This record gives sequence, C-alpha cells and structure tokens, in this order.
Amino acid sequence: MSTATPFDSDAPQGSLRPIIRYKPDGSGKKEVVNARWGSNPRFSDGVQFRFVRSEGQTFPAQRCLIPASEFQMKVGSKQYRATLDDGNFFYLAGIWEPAMSDWPLAFRIITIDANAEVSRYQDRHGAIILRRQVMDWLDAAVPEDELLVTPPAHMFRIEEIASTPPKQKAFSLEVEPLGRPGASLGKMDHME
Repeated sequence: MSTATPFDSDAPQGSLRPIIRYKPDGSGKKEVVNARWGSNPRFSDGVQFRFVRSEGQTFPAQRCLIPASEFQMKVGSKQYRATLDDGNFFYLAGIWEPAMSDWPLAFRIITIDANAEVSRYQDRHGAIILRRQVMDWLDAAVPEDELLVTPPAHMFRIEEIASTPPKQKAFSLEVEPLGRPGASLGKMDHME
C-alpha cells in the first residue's frame, strides 16, 4: 500500500507523511495521500497539536494509518529507534482532518502509555496497529479499547542511533602495474 519509513516524533512542524484512509467520497475505497502532521491551529487558540491521547476518546470516523518501519525517540542529546522485535513494519493509528481554507489535509497520531521497553525513554508512544489489524482499525470493526492498548513487553527492539556517522579511516590502494614489477602503465612490456 505504501512504503514504511522511520517515524521521527521530532520532525519539523508541517512535515508531510503518507497516510492510508478511506476516500471521503463514500466509495469505500482506500487511498494513500500525503497529509500534514498536526492539527489546524485555527481551532485550538493558535496551537498545533500533533498527538491526541487515546484515553477517554472515541474515534468513530476519519481514521487513518501512518506506515512506519520504526519510531524514533530523543532523550537529551541521544536518539533512539524502536523497531518491532520480529523486524516487521507497522502502522501508527491516527485521525485525519480535512483541508480547510489555507490549511491542507492533516493528521494527528493517537498515543498510548509506553510499553516496558519504551517507558525507559519516554512515557507515551503512538498506538501501534499491526499489519493483521489494519482493517480492524480502518473499519472500526474492533472496539478502540482492544486496539489502542499498550503493547506487551518484549515487542520492541531499542537501539541508539549514532548522532554522527562514524568516520571511516582513509585508505589508499596501491596497484602494481601489469607487466613486470616497476613498469608503468604507459610502457608495458610486450608479453611473448
């Protein structure tokens, strides 16, 4: 459906991401569209919200999925990535908002309490929708309190992301010219 890429919760305001949703025309067809991450500040006293808590909320309409291969967390000056322990990609549960006036199509990520591995770095993370749960989320076929739950322990592998790529040592490659040792490429001996 769409390429899963790393999700960085510290991405700049207004970042565009592909989302998967049902077309709003009522056709029942799914589509992948780019949407701006964050709500329209016009409706929230000038504040753009990028997340919405799952607790006490229902999301009966305008559900979407954000494909992700990992999500990234920043703690102080260090950055970490969380991937599923089995290596699969996943989706983050979201809700989309229609374009209005000068504000484009937008989405927010629904958050849940962090699981055991992630809670060492932050209190919350995006609600994880596994590949087998995609239609359950989009169709509202399963109650939210069964989908928007803290994942069990040992679901994520956490790795530190190097802040700067390690420098490779410079190396040189000395090549002996063809022919006899010491001969230059321009004056190769004729082989008999």
